[in-house]
Amino acid sequence: MRRLFDLPYLLLTLTALFWSGNMVIGRGVRADVPPLGLAFWRWTLALCLMLPFAWPHLRTQWPLVLRHWRPIVLLGALGVGGYNTFAYLALQYTTAINATMLNSLIPVATLLLAGVLLGRRLHRLEVIGVVLSLIGVTVIVTHGHPAMLLGWQFNPGDFWMLVAVMVWGLYTVGLQWRPSGMHPMVMLAAMTVVGIAVLAPAWAWELSQGRHIVVHTGSIMAIAYTAIFPGFLGYVFYNRGVAMVGPSRGALFIHLMPVFGTILSVIFLDELPALFHGVGIALILSGIWLTTRLKVEG
Repeated sequence: MRRLFDLPYLLLTLTALFWSGNMVIGRGVRADVPPLGLAFWRWTLALCLMLPFAWPHLRTQWPLVLRHWRPIVLLGALGVGGYNTFAYLALQYTTAINATMLNSLIPVATLLLAGVLLGRRLHRLEVIGVVLSLIGVTVIVTHGHPAMLLGWQFNPGDFWMLVAVMVWGLYTVGLQWRPSGMHPMVMLAAMTVVGIAVLAPAWAWELSQGRHIVVHTGSIMAIAYTAIFPGFLGYVFYNRGVAMVGPSRGALFIHLMPVFGTILSVIFLDELPALFHGVGIALILSGIWLTTRLKVEG
């Protein structure tokens, strides 16, 4: 396991696979496990997995956690409380294939947000790449009929997925402000506590609306998967990978999700990709290639 943590690209690839499975699960159990309940229990179980690893370090690093509570709260609210919650909301209305393809916009969103928050100016190639990616998103959300934009006939699921993309872009940029010297498991556990605190009132509201989890073997296994793989291991792997290769290059691996997501959706959900999916993802990936070409070649 220790050797695995020295292979950032493998860690990031596995993360993309786990998170693609998360999209498929979120879509597959949407009738029995409502989105806010899924997010709350996913992270509650994931925290139980983290604590045995974090506790020995937390006893000595507690003052460090208190001293750097601001970035912990920010990252916890975004990465734990926000991203997956919006993704699960999206999957109530849109397909897993659509969600994973829109998720590919994360590298471009990260680049734009880094420019806004860090004052980095975009190169001409990067601007062209951003425009191409946005056109690709338009093709996907309109199912290849851009005229839909005139009538505002958006699928609400696509809108929530785009919100999730922006939230994750903020989280990825914000990782550079994580406290130095803090053990990764302490950091992840602290962020998860923040995320659960954000999710608890939202889940309570969902319950008040009469949306309850239908408990059976399938729903329990679905929650367990989201906790263990995309929740616990996925965040450990992603945070480690981004720490080793940087946020811009680390975010690139998100665009493996359409590949994994499409395969898993065909196998488990009987979803089939359409021509507009291919056109849209080709434009998004072309945009990603242009926006990252300078970094890779430099």
